[in-house]
Amino acid sequence: MQEKGKDKRYMSDSRQTQAPQPVSDEQIEQLYRDYGNDVLRVSYFYLGNREQAEDITQDVFIRLMENRPVLIPGSEKSWLLKVALNRCRDYWRSSWHKRVLLGSKKLDLIPADDNIDQRLEKEALLQAVNALPAPEKEVFLLFYYQNLSTQETAQVLGTPEGTVSSRLSRGRQKLKQFLDGGEDQP
Repeated sequence: MQEKGKDKRYMSDSRQTQAPQPVSDEQIEQLYRDYGNDVLRVSYFYLGNREQAEDITQDVFIRLMENRPVLIPGSEKSWLLKVALNRCRDYWRSSWHKRVLLGSKKLDLIPADDNIDQRLEKEALLQAVNALPAPEKEVFLLFYYQNLSTQETAQVLGTPEGTVSSRLSRGRQKLKQFLDGGEDQP
């Protein structure tokens, strides 16, 4: 309730809520520590190349420093992942990428101490996910690799939750067909 004769915008006591502030240098450093690996992972799984993923990750945090957006507390990770996916899409559509890399079958896998069967299984799964159409691939990366809920995934992508569920369902069907040997690509 507003006190008589006082405008709430100019009150200096604890009841006044401060206007949201752009991110500070300290917040950017903390966001990098908290979510840098998540941005790198999403970029890596989207592009299939560690160096390109590192470039995208660096670009995301440079944009954060340059633009200094006002981030809603609790949605910082969503903002970072959304920017990362947008940068991956831009890179994927770039003419340089199409001329130099498109058609390359090389898939860099993160080294692990798995046996050969597990490694081949992971490679097949990664190839299948990377072959999905971009909308389904993005949903898979956020839902399975970032462990976001369908609601959080919808928020990052700016789509309805039902669309996320549909893309997950279609993607699972395509992956099943691909992994069962029914098709060459999902």
